Amino acid sequence: MRLAEASRDCKAATGRSSGGTAIGGLSLKHTTWLALVLALSATAGEARAQRLDGIAAVVNDEVVLQSEVEEQLYLFLLRNQARPDSAETDTLRREILDQLIDEKLIVAEAKRQGVTAPDAEVNQQVEQAMREAKERLGSAEAFAEQLKRENLTEDKLREKYRNEVRRQMLAQRLVQKQVAHKQVSQAEAEAYFKAHPEKFPKMPGQVRVSLIQIPVMPDSVTEAKARAAAVAARARISKGEKFAKVAAEVSDDPASARAGGDLGFLTKGNADPAFERALFSQKPGQLGQPVRGAFGWHIIEVIERDTLKNRAGRDSTDEDGNPAIEIHARHILIRAEVSDADVARARALANRVRAEAKKGTDFTTLVRRYSKYQGPQAEDGDLGFLSTTTFTPMFRAALDTLEVGDVSGVLENRAGFNIFKLTDRKPERAYRLEEIRDELVGGVAQIQFHEKYEQWVKGLRAKAHIEIRSS
Repeated sequence: MRLAEASRDCKAATGRSSGGTAIGGLSLKHTTWLALVLALSATAGEARAQRLDGIAAVVNDEVVLQSEVEEQLYLFLLRNQARPDSAETDTLRREILDQLIDEKLIVAEAKRQGVTAPDAEVNQQVEQAMREAKERLGSAEAFAEQLKRENLTEDKLREKYRNEVRRQMLAQRLVQKQVAHKQVSQAEAEAYFKAHPEKFPKMPGQVRVSLIQIPVMPDSVTEAKARAAAVAARARISKGEKFAKVAAEVSDDPASARAGGDLGFLTKGNADPAFERALFSQKPGQLGQPVRGAFGWHIIEVIERDTLKNRAGRDSTDEDGNPAIEIHARHILIRAEVSDADVARARALANRVRAEAKKGTDFTTLVRRYSKYQGPQAEDGDLGFLSTTTFTPMFRAALDTLEVGDVSGVLENRAGFNIFKLTDRKPERAYRLEEIRDELVGGVAQIQFHEKYEQWVKGLRAKAHIEIRSS
């Protein structure tokens, strides 16, 4: 387990829980085209249509528009491939609003103190982002076509991004000036850990579960048509058409289609298992064969692979000790649409299987007979120990009511109908020093930095006029 362990979009078996927002930092590696265009796209426009021109907050003589909040929310959900429920979305929306308010205050304070963002540095980042955007869409022509669809010109887009980069630079430079990172030794970090255990996250409780997953499958004719469409789309790319062009025309994933199929950077454990296996088996530049995932047929192209870094700048490892890899990829999704009859058929089967389990039929036997789960840890349905934070609130609430040996009700998510058997449980507990020693220096430095930062921002807020209009 890791000190900095965060919630992730979880596997199709367990549902999904989204991590905390991270709006303040600007990373050209992970934004560029997404930040440049997708926030202004039709999908984002649909999400914020009812709030257009609405004022979310007044900050001194400036305002935060609801459209700004919705843009950042849309980008966060897109980058994290998250689909939160309404309560989680409202929480995210308020967190984003608070961060936008803080940003207004910090930028205003930076200007007051005479902090500058040199034009040369701003322009360098903007031009780098524009070049990368064109590369991701495959050509200058595809880039121009995308701008036309968004009712933008290149100059307008460049100016919008220039303003955003300048604001981010001003904020970052002032924060670095006012809240400098303090160097912490290993001995100091360990002493701090022992003196302030309440400031460190707990190791979440864990459950060991076995799973029967019954997906909703279309009829054979619909399935064959979807596969044929995926094969045809791949053939177009193999014959020389740009991936981005084909994705924009045929992909059934509207969010990524508007970015030429770009999914951003993905890590293990955040996607449908079948999709993930294909993704991590491909090499950069390789165009994969159509692969059937939980949501349809995918054509995947890996753009680049990278190793995640920890706070110390060293390569991170996953829970098995292997290098933690992130992959920048794009895809085309061809959905095999299911009917109401398909859903009803899968639900009825799940209810029958659950009834058999409740009567005492061996769960492993039922797994072998009925389950279609394709995850990496699923021998005879056993998922091993999973953090309770891995599960969606609905799934977590259902598992919380179970005693060891109990079988859950039928739980529905995007992957289908799920039945869990709880086989063991470990309660939440504090981390032991030896479990987090390698990350402790960075963790303590981060805690101390955030404490100073929060105190400083609290002072800015105390001197400001802030009026929340809506959240």
